[in-house]
Amino acid sequence: MAAYAFEVHHRIRRDVPDDYARTATSLSRCADVAAIQFGDGIWGGTDGDSVLDFTRALTLPAVVTFHTLPVEPTEREREIVTELVESARAAVVMCESAAALLRTGYGIDRDLVEVIPYGVPDLPIMPAETMKPSVTLGGREVILSFGLLAPGKGYELVIDALPAIIKTHPNVTYVIVGATHPDVRLRDGEAYRISLASRAAKLKVTNHVRFVPEFVGRVELARWVQAADVFVTPTTNLGSMVSGTLSFAMATGRAIVSTAYPYATEMLADGRGVVVAEPTAAALGAEITRLLGDEPARLAMGALAHEHSRGAAWTKVGTTYQELFARVAADGPIATRGRKMVGTVRG
Repeated sequence: MAAYAFEVHHRIRRDVPDDYARTATSLSRCADVAAIQFGDGIWGGTDGDSVLDFTRALTLPAVVTFHTLPVEPTEREREIVTELVESARAAVVMCESAAALLRTGYGIDRDLVEVIPYGVPDLPIMPAETMKPSVTLGGREVILSFGLLAPGKGYELVIDALPAIIKTHPNVTYVIVGATHPDVRLRDGEAYRISLASRAAKLKVTNHVRFVPEFVGRVELARWVQAADVFVTPTTNLGSMVSGTLSFAMATGRAIVSTAYPYATEMLADGRGVVVAEPTAAALGAEITRLLGDEPARLAMGALAHEHSRGAAWTKVGTTYQELFARVAADGPIATRGRKMVGTVRG
């Protein structure tokens, strides 16, 4: 069993059905609001429908935050999302495109949905050349991606683009920071990372690819991202409604190249980044090559991204959630004594 901080009073084991109603009932004794986080793989059951066992037993007012939403939902997926919204006092998404999807794809009134951005640390813009020695990349041109490794992240597209990039930028290194996703590791071990390394070897670019196969802390992660000349989110899942990695890169003021998923298209608009029309190695490689050769364009793009991210700083996002929880708790069924508490539920 994982060790949790003392603030954790209850634990739902994803695949233990009895935990859901039991925990929902128990929360009435220690919280005023339930903050439900809903997304891929968080909750048990089919399409995460065990969350409904929790909400049906819940006596607290709830706020549900959607981390992912299927762009083309099945009937069951639509039913789950619709019931979640109906059971909550407020529904939160992290971008306008997700709010629009709830309206068009799920028939949910836009007035019922709050948009609160994905929170990011309040970081200064640091010159990449200043940060590169701290991660032993001095003298290199650096392309970087980070996140939990899993098929669909598109890292192979950047590796496939490297031979063409190297022709113009022979000192380039593509860094992939992140451990393999726990569910993927349980199912497939390190097969995906091994396939990426084999791909690099086949293309004779092994010396231009660096894996950092671990889950790094926020401070260390900031150093890696700040050392990048170009940050890439090459996901082939073009229905993605949020990307914490993209948000983090914007907060560091990096020049960003991305495939055209909804969150990237929205966040990188108006010159804040580059979104390629097709998720191909050639398209990504061409834009990466162009930006590596144009420092003024990189700096200007990064500055726009950084400025846009200021509204998503953790302090501001936290305050917005606090205000939302206070409004919801004010109408709640439980009389509170002393300090209000929020029960965050992730399964």
